[in-house]
Amino acid sequence: MTDSKYFTTTKKGEIFELKAELNSDKKEKKKEAVKKVIASMTVGKDVSALFPDVVNCMQTDNLELKKLVYLYLMNYAKSQPDMAIMAVNTFVKDCEDPNPLIRALAVRTMGCIRVDKITEYLCEPLRKCLKDEDPYVRKTAAVCVAKLHDINAQLVEDQGFLDTLKDLISDSNPMVVANAVAALSEIAESHPNSNLLDLNPQSINKLLTALNECTEWGQIFILDCLASYTPRDDRESQSICERVTPRLSHANSAVVLSAVKVLMKFMEMLPKDLDYYGTLLKKLAPPLVTLLSAEPELQYVALRNINLIVQKRPEILKHEMKVFFVKYNDPIYVKLEKLDIMIRLASQANIAQVLAELKEYATEVDVDFVRKAVRAIGRCAIKVEQSAERCVSTLLDLIQTKVNYVVQEAIVVIKDIFRKYPNKYESVIATLCENLDSLDEPEARAAMIWIVGEYAERIDNADELLESFLEGFHDESTQVQLQLLTAIVKLFLKKPTETQELVQQVLSLATQDSDNPDLRDRGYIYWRLLSTDPVAAKEVVLAEKPLISEETDLIEPTLLEELICHIGTLASVYHKPPSAFVEGSRGVQHKRLPGRSGSGESSESPEAAQPAGGAVPEAAPAVIPSQGDLLGDLLNLDLGPPTSGGSPAPNSAMQMGAMDLLGGGLDSLLGGDIGGSPAMGAGFGGVPAVMPASLNAPVGGGLGDLFDLGGGVGMPTGAYVAPKSVWLPAMKAKGLEISGTFARRAGVLQMELSLTNKAMSIMSDFAIQFNRNSFGLAPAGPLQVLTPLSPNQTIEVSLPLSTVGPVMKMDPLTNLQVAVKNNIDVFYFSCQYPINILFVEDGKMERQVFLATWKDIPSDNEAQFQIKDCHLNTDAATSKLQSSNIFTIAKRTVDGQDMLYQSIKLTNGIWVLTELRVQAGNPNYMLSLKCRAPEVSQYVFQCYEMVLKN
Repeated sequence: MTDSKYFTTTKKGEIFELKAELNSDKKEKKKEAVKKVIASMTVGKDVSALFPDVVNCMQTDNLELKKLVYLYLMNYAKSQPDMAIMAVNTFVKDCEDPNPLIRALAVRTMGCIRVDKITEYLCEPLRKCLKDEDPYVRKTAAVCVAKLHDINAQLVEDQGFLDTLKDLISDSNPMVVANAVAALSEIAESHPNSNLLDLNPQSINKLLTALNECTEWGQIFILDCLASYTPRDDRESQSICERVTPRLSHANSAVVLSAVKVLMKFMEMLPKDLDYYGTLLKKLAPPLVTLLSAEPELQYVALRNINLIVQKRPEILKHEMKVFFVKYNDPIYVKLEKLDIMIRLASQANIAQVLAELKEYATEVDVDFVRKAVRAIGRCAIKVEQSAERCVSTLLDLIQTKVNYVVQEAIVVIKDIFRKYPNKYESVIATLCENLDSLDEPEARAAMIWIVGEYAERIDNADELLESFLEGFHDESTQVQLQLLTAIVKLFLKKPTETQELVQQVLSLATQDSDNPDLRDRGYIYWRLLSTDPVAAKEVVLAEKPLISEETDLIEPTLLEELICHIGTLASVYHKPPSAFVEGSRGVQHKRLPGRSGSGESSESPEAAQPAGGAVPEAAPAVIPSQGDLLGDLLNLDLGPPTSGGSPAPNSAMQMGAMDLLGGGLDSLLGGDIGGSPAMGAGFGGVPAVMPASLNAPVGGGLGDLFDLGGGVGMPTGAYVAPKSVWLPAMKAKGLEISGTFARRAGVLQMELSLTNKAMSIMSDFAIQFNRNSFGLAPAGPLQVLTPLSPNQTIEVSLPLSTVGPVMKMDPLTNLQVAVKNNIDVFYFSCQYPINILFVEDGKMERQVFLATWKDIPSDNEAQFQIKDCHLNTDAATSKLQSSNIFTIAKRTVDGQDMLYQSIKLTNGIWVLTELRVQAGNPNYMLSLKCRAPEVSQYVFQCYEMVLKN
């Protein structure tokens, strides 16, 4: 008979009967009674009253009965801690039992009894089991250490169990090694800075040896541990890759993904010209393809991971396009994921195949899938230029089907194709206009209105078409209203005579009858532009649009690197870092891929990695003659004797002034009198404080002034402000979480803070103080938290800063140590401010002064950096930099290369002179910096990178 009979009895007085049976002399009766107790416990009845009677049954040789009693004990020990102490003697005894299964069972149960009172009694038995002769007992004891650490971390450390665990990594039995690694990884996760897994080539070798012989879960633990190791050089990473590669053919998909994670990480360190690198790329494809023959849920997980891998290294799967073609019986979530990967892998070689597939998908029955397939055709057109024409004709065929949602999606993507390839496919506009009446979705209506407005001069009845939309203006969504407003203004600027009434109608609808602030504001701006300066209006509204790129949906590179380090975990399925969905301390450690060997980068510390990687000067292009001569030519300066009376002094005096102004290196500047010594002021008596042109514009001079349309680069965009990051996690501050950033607005330094109360009690009486720091930053007023901070409430505070506080050179230079007090305690944290908040508004040097100072600063003080992947033209770069108070003094073009000469002045009077070289079509800029205080150069470079790339 099965055990189901134990679940069917619900008599009254049952507890009393069970008590009698548990104390029976007959072994069989005892066992039956314990089974009944466990059954009652399983269905949620309270059988804690039987605790002493069940514990008495522990003294038995019968393994089955012992297991049942231990199960009961685990469940009720927490609610009956005093009773549970009775069982301690039996544990101690069982840990010495001749049968290894009983010894292991005792250790496992000890780890599951989460009662503080008992833990100290269990240390001795656990110590013996960790050194047990039987590997089964040792592997169980290893996991027990992690459980005990969770209950009482201090006890585990005091008893030396962590060292014993580390020794178990060298155990002869692979399963013991795997469990020791799992336990140490678990403990290390909750204590990120403990450096428990002190991995070195010897221990890595032991792990790799154990890898071949342990169970699949053991292999996953070891592979995950290997993934957190950073090899010393490419030879070591190659040898690890060679030993991990066989895991790719494992039957368990989790092992395969963990192996892929290790290989993806270590490939970063291999030189691309290495033969082995190519071999490894070829070996990675088959296991990923095999994962796609599993059941749909596993396929989905595999596809989400493949999506990341393809973004990082598309070459791995570039020949495997067919695997991602959709099968008719795939569930929708698999179909959509496959579609995404197909577009990522689309290239000139396979585009014909892909388009044929996508056209097929667009006739499917599943609406969501069809929509995505139509969008995919548009993305292919934008990605592979050679296929654009075929894509457009495919989209036109689909529009002819007259299926409503297909037509609407097609119009949305054709709008993007027009943006990517202007003046190429406008012949299809007539076909699009035929379908105007069928559009009922906001996005499609907005796209169609954009097309009509943008190409109004080619559409004879553009005014009628737009007027038809205008009839139901107030029923449209905001997206459509905004497009309609802009389109009619464009139409008016192209055909002013015929559309006067129409534009007045839409402007009054937008400004007088609408309660949407965005729409009203845009209406007012157009109205004023058109009434004050139609020419300026034309320049603004009909300005050339930047081309769009297909890479808009790629994951941001640093996030992608972190997700690659989490392949095979939930993070790789959600495409979010663990910190976004794991609460508490675990999983918040941010991982990075290692840099190439020789680049000076290390995956351990991004801060430490910067100088070595960045400061290697690239070979200067051949066009550049020696610096001194070039600057004289470029700035086109006449350095002869001055002709007019009020001009600067001759060269030698100039150099003297520059010398004084720039001080004698950072130490002397930071050492004391920063308030500006006489020397500092004297050197440049004649230098006016030059403001950026657009900030000098008189206020209230009509819209022309607002947009600075007279000349120059246009509106200052406002200095870049980094997004807030968490400076003080709630765990470390009794529930107070502080995140923040720094900003400079209109010459005022601000520390912008978000204070969140994650505790259960109200917080009040906030105050803040800074330690001495490199640039004398100090609060310029109190921390204004006017109301108490309730639980789960967040408050935004802006703290004005001054630069007249006490000075002490910090390492790193921009480090700031902060203390925040509230009614609960005082909390300390440190953060780093971007150096551009210290760039002052009067940092524009005169040309002559710039040249003299540049020549005067020794060439040893010059640092060169490369800013990679920057796709701005010179004007956009100048404008962005100027908004952060980096002023361009001169620009010269030599052999197609733009040279920008720029100056920066810091709050403590340090000047930084720079030369930025921009080559058309080359996304890598060269930056040369000269400064009396070379310590600053690295931080100024980081600021250039930050401003230009954001």
